[in-house]
Amino acid sequence: MRSFALLCLLVFATPAHAAAPEQHYLDLRDRGIAKFSKAAESDETSKQHDAAIKELTGVLRSLIGPITIKGLPAEAKSNVDTLYKGDSGFGHLDGLGFATEGDKLQAVVTTTALLKHWLAEHREDGMPQEIDAAFKSDRFYYQAIQDSAFGKYAELPITKPASASVAVAVLGLRGNGDIKGPPSEIDVVAIQGDKVFFLAASDAVKTAEIPACEKVWKQMMAKPINKKDPRGDMTREDNAMTAFTACFAKEAPSQGWFAAAVKKAQIQLDMLPLR
Repeated sequence: MRSFALLCLLVFATPAHAAAPEQHYLDLRDRGIAKFSKAAESDETSKQHDAAIKELTGVLRSLIGPITIKGLPAEAKSNVDTLYKGDSGFGHLDGLGFATEGDKLQAVVTTTALLKHWLAEHREDGMPQEIDAAFKSDRFYYQAIQDSAFGKYAELPITKPASASVAVAVLGLRGNGDIKGPPSEIDVVAIQGDKVFFLAASDAVKTAEIPACEKVWKQMMAKPINKKDPRGDMTREDNAMTAFTACFAKEAPSQGWFAAAVKKAQIQLDMLPLR
């Protein structure tokens, strides 16, 4: 009885997060953010920052294990490439990042625990907190990689491998300014066990404008600006974009290019090491 009581004391005295291997990575990352966000720029600081990112990469490799993705270099880096708050690209999805020259094809591999933690960190940005909802939101694809905005135009009906619990593909357009136009990027996300895979391919497919949706856009943009709204013109454009992409998602399956987009998304999914 005395031994059982002692065992209980030991169990409850141990912090709940201590056993989580992801916590070591997060503690290391957060210490780096606290340090470099206050540091003055210098060659020495830059060297220390590079060393910190390299250390994070090593921890992630140990955490995630060896990963090979078809068409991508074997060498992985931390997808978090800056620890300076306010830097362009700060707050990318924690995980191992892979990319071809010019970032035409990019992948991130992480764990479900790191994904959930990252979603919680972006709650105030409007990020959905449920994984399924996040994978259907343009906010996920915008904030996970790169530094440019992403507009989600449609979901692509791919066949989920038996080994995966989740598989989602979206068609969209990425850009630093205007993200209205024929979408050409296909992003695929999948979960197998505790591993999360994200593969983004820019210029993946050729699509075309949908006249009915262009009409919706013009009608929405013709509406008067709300003078009481300090960002009235932006609000009108945001509303027009929401209506436009909703129309696009509805009409896309009937377009001649849609089957090719679905096929491309399936090929992209098959590039991931899902067994």
